Amino acid sequence: MMSSQTPPLETICSMYKLNAQPSGERWTLEEAYAFCHDLTVSHYENFPVGSMLVPKEKRPYVYAIYAFARISDDFADEAQYEGRRLDYLNGWDDLLSEAYEGRAEHPVFMALADAAKKCELPIDLFRGLLRAFKQDVTVKRYETLESVIESYCRYSANPVGRLILHLFNYRDDELFRLSDCICTALQLTNFWQDVAIDLQKDRIYIPKETMRAESYTVDELFAHVYDARFQRIMKTLVERTWALFDEGYPLVERVRWPLNAELRFTWLGGATILSRTRKSAYNVFEQRLKLSKWDYVKSGGRALFRIERMHRRMKHLFQPAERAM
Repeated sequence: MMSSQTPPLETICSMYKLNAQPSGERWTLEEAYAFCHDLTVSHYENFPVGSMLVPKEKRPYVYAIYAFARISDDFADEAQYEGRRLDYLNGWDDLLSEAYEGRAEHPVFMALADAAKKCELPIDLFRGLLRAFKQDVTVKRYETLESVIESYCRYSANPVGRLILHLFNYRDDELFRLSDCICTALQLTNFWQDVAIDLQKDRIYIPKETMRAESYTVDELFAHVYDARFQRIMKTLVERTWALFDEGYPLVERVRWPLNAELRFTWLGGATILSRTRKSAYNVFEQRLKLSKWDYVKSGGRALFRIERMHRRMKHLFQPAERAM
């Protein structure tokens, strides 16, 4: 019995234009994984999700993880869930518990339960994601960048990287730490990319402390005031984000093929968006920067080989940051 605290599957499917009905009376495991795949490919991300670089036998597990996280995130964000956000996230939490107890009926949780069993995925990592999405409903402002990183990114982003490492049988604490750096950098990049979009949700990830240092107000942010003060604010945040990409970079060469190629692809996608944010003089109000299909092709090709040269190029872009804009 699916939780009454979650919306009907038809409502969820309408967002992604997916089929909400199994072929028979109940979903088969194959259909559940196909549902997760279709949901995954329906949504844009700055990084690859289950790309061709991931072994075919592991891709369904990636799709299951992504489908769980995507729907959870949408409960916290999308207008159609307004007024029931926490109810739905709590219901999703209940379904997660049932899945780990072997009682899944929802296609996402059927696939997730199978992946969790076969790959020994800790339930706490999924609960961390839910904690972050619930926080999105209740917390709209952050005092410092450290609080964004420690109280939000730690739960919204880092569990995903650790889950991927688990899928590939890595359990090393140092690799987890490096993964956390990259995942936090990816999350922060998305925040700076989506400043204008998040303002529409009354959500601000730019720290109050950083704005105060430039005498830049929340009212000015909502008015999209783009001036030298705002450029300095974003410059500070982008440089800190790059430092995390840089710190996590060794991970992409310390894991084996084919995960190293997938992680190179992921790292390049995030770092490319961050570099374009800098090259745009931090004007995140004018347009939302995105990767094109050609960007994906280029990054995918580069990811097949070591990317020290791209890393050095990015480093050169960000580290002489003391030079004038």
